[in-house]
Amino acid sequence: MDFQGQRVVVTGAGKGIGRATAIMLARRGASVVALTRSASDLATLEAETGCRGIAVDLADAEATRAAALEALPADLLVNCAGTTELESFLDVTVENFDLLHAVNTRAPMIVAQEFSRELVASGRKGAIVNVSSCAAFVGIPDHAAYCASKAGLDGLTRVMAKELGPKGIRVNGVHPTVTLTPMALKAWSDPAKAAGMMARIPLGRFAEPDDIAEVILFLLSDAARMVHGLSMPVDGGYMIA
Repeated sequence: MDFQGQRVVVTGAGKGIGRATAIMLARRGASVVALTRSASDLATLEAETGCRGIAVDLADAEATRAAALEALPADLLVNCAGTTELESFLDVTVENFDLLHAVNTRAPMIVAQEFSRELVASGRKGAIVNVSSCAAFVGIPDHAAYCASKAGLDGLTRVMAKELGPKGIRVNGVHPTVTLTPMALKAWSDPAKAAGMMARIPLGRFAEPDDIAEVILFLLSDAARMVHGLSMPVDGGYMIA
């Protein structure tokens, strides 16, 4: 998969899957524009890859739209930014529910809107990958707001695929299982809790960020030119267990 000459916007590029994706794209020739909240994460990513970084709090709708416009023009988009808060359903606060939907659902919509508008206006084709989660399909204790936000992203992805496909923009989603990122360690550091999840994965391990990044790059690439509207589990068989 060669991305030479292509400009790719990656949100959540400071850590985890987003960072692995940005690095992999840069190594395969892409010009990467990285959006993330942490300026220090951007500095190390820029030093490693030569990417262009834009620091933005994706919970802020106006700042998100301004950053998306600043990142354009681009050929490809990876909506990878995400956050979580661990609360049982009975304890979910409105503030955390709104935060997770702002970052996990609303921000991808805003960035994809501006990305797609620019492509359509210029008559170019492109591709979008929205990084969702197996939590969009399965109820996971203490993840009520997270599950709801990722299910919302899936609904958004399906509508985007219906409406943007005729305009030459492919849209797909990937659904990782537990991936060994800083956010996952926050949720799965309890060995007893992690063991229960691991037992449901036939391949017997959690994912590494590069496992997910490889699939994202495939879906962005011309090798996937007839793949559209897909919800792709990358889960070691979790969904069939």
